[in-house]
Amino acid sequence: MKNKKVLSKRMTYVVMIAPALILFILFNTIPLITGAFYSFTNYKGYGSFEFVGLRNYIDLFSDARVGNSYLFTFKYAIIGTLLVNVLSLLLALGLNSKIKFKSALRAVYFLPNVLGGLVVGYIFSFIFTYIIPAIASALHINFLENSILAGEDTAWIGVLIVGVWQAVAMNTIIYISGLQTIPADIYEAGMIDGVTPWQKFRHLTLPMLMPFVTTNLILSTKNMLMVFDQIMALTKGGPAQSTESISYLIYKNGMDGGQFGFQSANAVVFFIVIVAISIFQMVITNKKEEQL
Repeated sequence: MKNKKVLSKRMTYVVMIAPALILFILFNTIPLITGAFYSFTNYKGYGSFEFVGLRNYIDLFSDARVGNSYLFTFKYAIIGTLLVNVLSLLLALGLNSKIKFKSALRAVYFLPNVLGGLVVGYIFSFIFTYIIPAIASALHINFLENSILAGEDTAWIGVLIVGVWQAVAMNTIIYISGLQTIPADIYEAGMIDGVTPWQKFRHLTLPMLMPFVTTNLILSTKNMLMVFDQIMALTKGGPAQSTESISYLIYKNGMDGGQFGFQSANAVVFFIVIVAISIFQMVITNKKEEQL
């Protein structure tokens, strides 16, 4: 009888997991394997193809456009990840304190995450292109009279503002969840010892929050590296390819530019880079957790 119950329990788990596993294989694993296969070919996205071995991977390292897209993406990801986590932590500390309308404010701050990236991008595109220049012109603020999206040196700032604004929402919720797991007894003991607000944050809050910092750093870095929607809506990689991220380049040249095989190789390398960065972050943050 006991064996039947155990077997029944296992079957229930299998039935619960199977649909998610099948969907994951269909829409994640199979496309990944297919892309890796095409990365060794000269496939254009249509018609026949031939195997070219490692030629696509070798050509990646001599392609200036690919190199520039990696430089832009890393710059965007590093600055964006720092801004997102600093702002998210500050907001979480504020929303977790004893203030009125906490629930309503949390809902307001989470709203950007509910909206689609393209929708948000198109709204900000209108703001950057028409509203801000009009206000700047009326106030005679010369450097804002032209849209920041029109300049090669400033367009990335517009993309960054939108990306950070939208990413802060989820990270804030995660930090709030972490802050609520910290026992009140720890803070009471700290107050008895006479700790300052900075000492309270540095020696009490931060060590207890480190697992959530690790999670947020990995998620935000990955999301920033894969920036696509904001670029599609705001700049389409311009002006003069100055905001062309790796994801956008893979999509544009792989789907429309007849470089399906070449960009598949780019996608494989990019996948390896993201995994390597995530592992590196986990190792570093885990060491920090142990030290704290």
